[in-house]
Amino acid sequence: MTQVPSLSPRLRSLDAFRGLTIAGMILVNNPGSWSHIYAPLEHAEWNGWTPTDLIFPFFLFIVGVAMTFSFARRRREGSSTGDLLRKVIWRSVLIVAIGLALNGFPHYHLATLRYPGVLQRIGVVYLFAGAIYVTTGRRGHWMFAGALLTIYFVLMKFVPVPGYGRGVLEPEGNLAQYLDLLAFKGHMWRKTWDPEGMLSTIPAIATCLLGAVTGDWLQSGRTGRGKVVGLILAGVAGIVAGLVLDHWFPINKNLWTSSYVLFTAGMALVTLAFCYWLIDLRGVERWARPFFVFGANPLSVFVLSGLVARLLSLWVVRRPDGSTTALQGMIYDRMFASWAGLLNGSLLFAICYVLLWLAVMMLFERKRWYLRV
Repeated sequence: MTQVPSLSPRLRSLDAFRGLTIAGMILVNNPGSWSHIYAPLEHAEWNGWTPTDLIFPFFLFIVGVAMTFSFARRRREGSSTGDLLRKVIWRSVLIVAIGLALNGFPHYHLATLRYPGVLQRIGVVYLFAGAIYVTTGRRGHWMFAGALLTIYFVLMKFVPVPGYGRGVLEPEGNLAQYLDLLAFKGHMWRKTWDPEGMLSTIPAIATCLLGAVTGDWLQSGRTGRGKVVGLILAGVAGIVAGLVLDHWFPINKNLWTSSYVLFTAGMALVTLAFCYWLIDLRGVERWARPFFVFGANPLSVFVLSGLVARLLSLWVVRRPDGSTTALQGMIYDRMFASWAGLLNGSLLFAICYVLLWLAVMMLFERKRWYLRV
């Protein structure tokens, strides 16, 4: 944790979009009970999507947008391509290391430690997308994004899996699941597969690159209105392209399919266009104040909220009848489910958890504490 004297200039709409995404991530990751969740706050069981399935790709898209502003500033300060690459590598290693530490907390059983994870994917994606961005031009960014989506489509549809054949896109027998089982057996989210696995990171890099292309667009000399119109048109095109490709390569968050990349990038573009128009062009930003707080300190709130949630689930307390339960479960039962019901109580627990971390991050902002990597 470092104390910094001031923030560098930021695109306010991007901070709001990032903060909205972080708030959504905390909300869906921390229900009062995993057995009682409203459908929009759950991931799609397999194919298809819910609002929850937009959160992670939105964040990777935002990483792509943000890195273009960071790299542009460093270029102005005299950084060379080599300097930027070293920064990308160092930052990626730190993000992956934090992710592994968070996965193992607090026991760190190395024999069963989950290797993949959200932060690990962000770190690897940032490594490759950042390297591509600083070593190629705008045409190269587009070409790499398209090539990654095409290569992934071909691999998943046409490379046979032993015992299953080719083109299997079910939880068992698809190529991504097969390779993850070979590489990470015993170290995955579930016994036979992981939603942040190895092969599906390839199209996730394309998600970040599409964000980088968007960042270049926002830094262009076009008018504000022209930028908004361009974002909306590109967003609608991405949504339509994803829905069309869905017929051959279904929209699927677990596999991070090419159709999922196009669809979610389109949704991100439309959302960012709205934020940019409302906040940066019209100056209407009071509504976004909580999201600015989250958006200015995303790594801190993600890591700390995850650690506290883990502690609440591991801290065992004794009920009056002598039985035991996790502290998180007791709080949910007594303070929420007891009067709001199981489903609404679960939602209210999640909302209060978001508000708790909003208060904590407001304190961090007042103290000017920011976790930087």
